[in-house]
Amino acid sequence: MTATAAEPVAAPTAGRTALVVDDDELISHLVCAGLRAAGMTVVTASDGREALLRLAEAVPDVVVSDVNMPGMDGFALVSRLRAEPATRAVPLVFLTSRADPSDALAALRLGADDYVRKPFDLPELVARVTAKLDRPPVPVEQLLRDPRTGLLSASALAEECAREAARAAAGGRDGALAVLEVAELAALRARFGARGEAELATQLTAALEAAAAGVAGARAGRAGGGRFALLLPDTGAEEVQRLLLALSEQVVRRRVTVSGEALDVTPVVGWVSLSDAAGAEHPDDPDADARAGTGERALALAGTAADGAGLHLDLQPVRWTADMVPAAPAAPAAGTGAAGAAARWRRWRSRLRTPWQVALTLLLGIVAPFCAYAGLWLFAGVDVGEAAYLLVVAALVVTAAAIWAEGLLALDPVRPPADTGGPYPRASAIIAAYLPNEALTIVETVEAFLAQDYPGELQVVLAYNGPDRLPVEDALEAIAARDPRFVPLRVDGSTSKAQNVNAGLAVVTGEFVGVFDADHHPDPSSFRRAWRWLGGGYDVVQGHCVVRNGDASWVARTTAVEFESIYAVSHPGRARLHGFGVFGGSNGYWRTDLLRLTRMHGFMLTEDIDSSLRVVENGGRIANDPALLSRELAPTTLRATWNQRMRWAQGWFQVSRKHLRRAWASPELTLRQKLGMTFLLGWREVYPWISLQAYPVVAFLAWRAGGPQNLDWVVPTFLLTGLFTCSVGPGQTLFARRLAVPEVRRQRGWFLRYLFVSSFFYTEFKNVIARVAQIKEFTGEREWKVTPRSVPVAASGVPVLPAPRDGGAA
Repeated sequence: MTATAAEPVAAPTAGRTALVVDDDELISHLVCAGLRAAGMTVVTASDGREALLRLAEAVPDVVVSDVNMPGMDGFALVSRLRAEPATRAVPLVFLTSRADPSDALAALRLGADDYVRKPFDLPELVARVTAKLDRPPVPVEQLLRDPRTGLLSASALAEECAREAARAAAGGRDGALAVLEVAELAALRARFGARGEAELATQLTAALEAAAAGVAGARAGRAGGGRFALLLPDTGAEEVQRLLLALSEQVVRRRVTVSGEALDVTPVVGWVSLSDAAGAEHPDDPDADARAGTGERALALAGTAADGAGLHLDLQPVRWTADMVPAAPAAPAAGTGAAGAAARWRRWRSRLRTPWQVALTLLLGIVAPFCAYAGLWLFAGVDVGEAAYLLVVAALVVTAAAIWAEGLLALDPVRPPADTGGPYPRASAIIAAYLPNEALTIVETVEAFLAQDYPGELQVVLAYNGPDRLPVEDALEAIAARDPRFVPLRVDGSTSKAQNVNAGLAVVTGEFVGVFDADHHPDPSSFRRAWRWLGGGYDVVQGHCVVRNGDASWVARTTAVEFESIYAVSHPGRARLHGFGVFGGSNGYWRTDLLRLTRMHGFMLTEDIDSSLRVVENGGRIANDPALLSRELAPTTLRATWNQRMRWAQGWFQVSRKHLRRAWASPELTLRQKLGMTFLLGWREVYPWISLQAYPVVAFLAWRAGGPQNLDWVVPTFLLTGLFTCSVGPGQTLFARRLAVPEVRRQRGWFLRYLFVSSFFYTEFKNVIARVAQIKEFTGEREWKVTPRSVPVAASGVPVLPAPRDGGAA
């Protein structure tokens, strides 16, 4: 048996795959060499049974097989291929020493596409294989299906979509067309080639077919460019969103296997309703040509929505809307005349919006209640003053009692499980940064992470965005070249921290991952301590954020003490009181698989709180550890603090509106946790308004009595409840100093000033922010203002790095 080894003829087969099945290693090697020289990716098998295993991993473009093989011969193999829809259309060329014409006839009847006898000419064999690829012998019933997956082709799916859109327009229920792709597809192609993409397609096909099985009349297909499509007829928008979210989560949970390696991929899903697809292109044209174009239009619009989803990587399906069509650039407004006056008015209106909103909160919180009390008294003879007074007092007492309970419980915080002494797993850190704002401090931050004392492998991912390339990126790339643990990742198109974190997950390799803002410097032992929690059965652990620039201004000093009252007192105390903790956006550590499934939602202003509440509602465990330290930079001006806290307050209000009902509906939460959710999400939003009621209630009582001099100000109940309520400030300050980290605790003056500032200004300052934030949310005003970072600067203008810091509590 010989083969003519001539120079193989190059063929346009790049990106195609072949499966060579032969138990003769010499023949297999020769055929593989010829096909590879023609630009093909080749996989081998020694008999029919092994070939079926390779086919289950990924369907090739062509099969070249021997007939005489042990185990399962070629005739049995071709019979199996033609019996399965996914492989029925795959061309098969027999290469065999069986020269009897009856064998060739039998092979062709069974479904073979060519029969080449040995000895053979290699260039001729390659040419025959290439011919089958250029002119695939697809059976009639398979002409409209993708040969690799058995799914509908893009053209066939477009026709089906047009028919469903016409049926819906004739009075049927609307439906949808969705497009799904994998965000890492380009990297997967570069690493594994066409064979890897084929294996991915096989596994995604299974997920799509499972999703389609749950909807009557649903069809799955290919959409071109490595994308998939799912037609969901007679399905409402809410059901479409639910089904597609479940599909995304299923893909994330199951992972994929390519070349024997398990990989994490990020599904990206966009969809369009059939009515929108029909109306977007031909809103008033019912003729046949218009209807025929609806399917292609639907695929294009769903693809546009998928592009939008690809910017966020949060698993949320994105629906196409008309505002996704790029608008024509507006002409610049003139500086004079009517256009200039309109522009100046818009600027003034923007500046006056917040003062007017503050005034509106006073009108709603003080003037309107007083008028209501007085009106009921004057026109209906109903006196609600005493009842309102008792309700306000009760609310103040309940809040004060809860704060005292949190402080007392914080004195004995829950400690992490004991260190088992076993091997430490791979760990990762994601640092989210907006580089123009973090340029002066980011190198120092990266070096602090690379100096972590962690026994296992530690990966540090800097996921950043910014409008332009900055010189500091050269320094970051130099660090990456020096230390392979560091991965700088520019996230093009990102406009939020959530997008940066989600993009960072694509390159994370650790079993658990810490999420940090770009100004954070965790203690060297932080990852060790975090693993004790996560390895002990917790899903997330939130650490203690410490201000490291308290010397910068009185605002920073106030924030430094406030953070101790929050992270050392309130958060751990509340976690013990309510039975759950929350993730605060930075210095939090997650099990990587859970974070990949949960993601950060960029449409929430406090995406961190939203993500942690979704975990809790699904039965996850979040710990709070005040000894898990990371030091950050506080805002140094009142304006920066206002902007930061406004975003926090409005984000909390968003979260409360979204999650309070979900918490009560969750079967995973205990009654204690549901009550805790009510206090955290409901009471905290109502209390800023209730605390304001003391003014209209006292004013009404004084007006009704003929003046404040006629009120009895020494009622024992009033005195006792007033003293108890007023004790909260000093008590919380004492708890904060008792539990603060050493470098803050030694600043005794900071705590005394904080007690004074918070008692007479800062507490009500934050209440005003909470009330205004609700007004902004109701009026649809949502703006993310970046918190500026300040670093000490010497007279020369060179940033001064902070001195070595003290260690935290053990």
